[in-house]
Amino acid sequence: MLERVTQTDNTADGRIHPTAEIHPTAIVAPGARIGAGCRIGPWCTVGADAVLAEGVVLASHVIVEGHAEIGEKVQVSPFATIGLAPQDLKYKGEPTRVVIGARTLIREHATVHRGSIGGHGITSVGADCLLMVNAHVGHDCTLDHHVILANNVMLGGHVEIADTVFVGGGAAIHQFVRIGRQVVVGGMSGVEADIIPFGAVMGNRARLTGLNLIGLKRRGFPRSQIHTLRAAYRSLFRTAGVFQDRVSVTEASFGEDPVVREILAFIRADSRRGLCRAGRELLDEEDGAEAAA
Repeated sequence: MLERVTQTDNTADGRIHPTAEIHPTAIVAPGARIGAGCRIGPWCTVGADAVLAEGVVLASHVIVEGHAEIGEKVQVSPFATIGLAPQDLKYKGEPTRVVIGARTLIREHATVHRGSIGGHGITSVGADCLLMVNAHVGHDCTLDHHVILANNVMLGGHVEIADTVFVGGGAAIHQFVRIGRQVVVGGMSGVEADIIPFGAVMGNRARLTGLNLIGLKRRGFPRSQIHTLRAAYRSLFRTAGVFQDRVSVTEASFGEDPVVREILAFIRADSRRGLCRAGRELLDEEDGAEAAA
């Protein structure tokens, strides 16, 4: 049973730092660890196994439940929930976890469920991420750093997202999909296959539309490397023949480039969902985008 912890007794066992601010209407279960400078606003609920690092802010009406670790200076907006049980009928209350990295922003009504015993047992969101309104991170998902999920994005269980990925509003990502780093996913897309690093996808069902050229330029990739990457992309997805043969040809032609090697390693890694490919109807559009770039 949760109990209300008052500001006068919050240092009794050393679990709640004396500089933490807890609103009188908030409920903090005995055993929760609250770091220095944390602020827990009106009507928040923090469970007994929660750990809030220094400077965490729970605005109001936030629920943190289960074995949840929230990193430094994370900010959580009203009505968001972290660490509730996974939406998995096989889950029987096992002590699985959720971890939120430092400085991540979790906006209104976003949900991050803890892991399941049939998966990794942990759901993790990296540092400096942004989960916009109504975003959902399902059980056993792994998000690296600087990931942005726009409004109403839905991640099924076991999704893996690498660094600096942007997922547009309303997109749905099928369970077990892998998304490489610096990918952009168009809004309202339905993604049911893995997306190579630096790729851009859109549609229902989502197809590769080319490379995330804007992201590459913003992050300072040299023009020469971008040209090499575009040539490797054309070799992989725009030429005829068996795909595995194209992978070998691309490696022989461009394999010295570390970014191309990263894409090839991603393609060759184990996968449960297969690879997102370029749709024929998008090739002309892609040509126009590359010419403009």
